[in-house]
Amino acid sequence: MPNSTEALTSSDFEIRTRKPRILFFDIETSSLTVKTWRTYQADAIKVVQTWQMLCWSAKWQDGKHITRTLMDYEGYDPSTNCDKALTTELAGLLEQADIIIGHNSDKFDTKKVNTRMIIHGLNPIPQAKSVDTLKLARQRFAFHSNKLDTLGDLLGVGRKAQTGGYDLWEQCIAGDQKAWRKMAKYCRQDVVLLEAVYNKLKSWAVNHPNVSVMNEIEDGCKVCGGTSLRRKGWCYERTGKSQRWLCNDCGHYQRGKFIKTTDIR
Repeated sequence: MPNSTEALTSSDFEIRTRKPRILFFDIETSSLTVKTWRTYQADAIKVVQTWQMLCWSAKWQDGKHITRTLMDYEGYDPSTNCDKALTTELAGLLEQADIIIGHNSDKFDTKKVNTRMIIHGLNPIPQAKSVDTLKLARQRFAFHSNKLDTLGDLLGVGRKAQTGGYDLWEQCIAGDQKAWRKMAKYCRQDVVLLEAVYNKLKSWAVNHPNVSVMNEIEDGCKVCGGTSLRRKGWCYERTGKSQRWLCNDCGHYQRGKFIKTTDIR
């Protein structure tokens, strides 16, 4: 930080006021092709072909929405369905993000992207902070189902697009352009719904990445970065207390600095 006698340059101002880059994303993959001895609850004898990424959709918070399928890249060949270009572009977006948000993304999407990256010889990218709306729903609520479609319906913010079933995946793999367009529409709607569900759940988050710190705001809301907070009582512990604050923008409660009031020996 410059001292009081130094003038702030435009670059200093840009860094100090930069908002965190929050990316919502979702991916679609192909299934495994395997051989089995039977059709019901069977173990795979041999993997004939591993899965690949077919499509992804990503949206910056308050920003651009991008959707890509294998068909969108030069040299697309249905006989190979190589996803290197698809993976590389998504990795480039994830590399720019400070926070990534997905549904079941910690267990599925992020690990799937990492898998395709290392297979294609791509270098690892910095690990962004993560918000998984599936984990948040499980942690704080008791919905009868934590599927994204169910949450969207119950919270009144929308539903997933209909695919017509697994046939769509097979049609895409076979190179059907109409099917690819439908896949892109389906994946894009997942991200639209994801953002809407996140906006409903976020004020309930317990361990949300601290957006206020990323904004370089000392006393802002940890969830949304807002600066309109009001006092709402105290949080008491064995040796002291903390001021409780309520964000007027998103409704999140958070604690202020701990004030020690007694010693327990």
